[in-house]
Amino acid sequence: MINFFKKNYGIIRTFDFKRHYVKAIYFLLVLIALLAALIAIFPIIWTILSGFKTLSEFVNEPRLLPESYDIGKFIKTWNLLGFGRFYVNSLIVVVGSVIFSILCNGLLGYSLSKVKPKGYKLIYSLILWSLMIPSTTSIVPLFLNIVNLGLQGSFIPLWISAGANAFFVILYKNFFDSIPQSIVEAARIDGCSEWSIFFKIIFPLSYSINAVVAIFTVTAAWSDFLLPYLLLNNTGKETVMVRLFQFRTSIATDVDIIRAVTFSIIPPIILFAFFQRYMMEGIAKGGIKG
Repeated sequence: MINFFKKNYGIIRTFDFKRHYVKAIYFLLVLIALLAALIAIFPIIWTILSGFKTLSEFVNEPRLLPESYDIGKFIKTWNLLGFGRFYVNSLIVVVGSVIFSILCNGLLGYSLSKVKPKGYKLIYSLILWSLMIPSTTSIVPLFLNIVNLGLQGSFIPLWISAGANAFFVILYKNFFDSIPQSIVEAARIDGCSEWSIFFKIIFPLSYSINAVVAIFTVTAAWSDFLLPYLLLNNTGKETVMVRLFQFRTSIATDVDIIRAVTFSIIPPIILFAFFQRYMMEGIAKGGIKG
């Protein structure tokens, strides 16, 4: 049994647990947190369990648990819908997006933090202002520019858009601000170029912020629908999310679509489960300073 009297749990001090009403409030808050967590994960549990049901069981028997747990149903749906190809397409989008996101946003954040060219304050202000503009309002001019460049039906625009993320630039800038300027100045005195300083000194010191940007980028690129749909629909390069939308007019049944949704949510869940510690650490180190 956990001894609550030997540790300091956040804002509650050790001797506070000697008061009965403090312990009651503490356990009540824990209960509320557990309830909130259960509500949050219930849709995921329902989706996975529904995938084990037959079509008649899914439609006619509204209960949570299926009659049997046959993994072969998922394998059959995977083969029926040819899901492997769309996994590969999404993987290509994700890998390219991560590379562009870390390099492009990181370089801009480094420039604003350490290089500070003429007019950098105006550039930083414009980046901050862009956060107030909904991303969907720019989708039309963005799509027209992509068409004019002849890049429709390609993964490249998706990679480039990941490399132009204002939030990531701010995270990088605030993280680089915490790195002593003396390190950069010493490298410049030794004759290092700005490129060498970034890739040989700053980049290796940025493991935590690179991890959180990579995780956020993977999640965003994997779940993105609108731009991939506009660019990749009916090209054979559809991502998982675009293919899920197309299933509504395919031979797939309702249960097949539920299983396809299960396939789509597994990678982000695994990613978050293994790397949530790095996410919290990176956000704390790269957080916006007041």
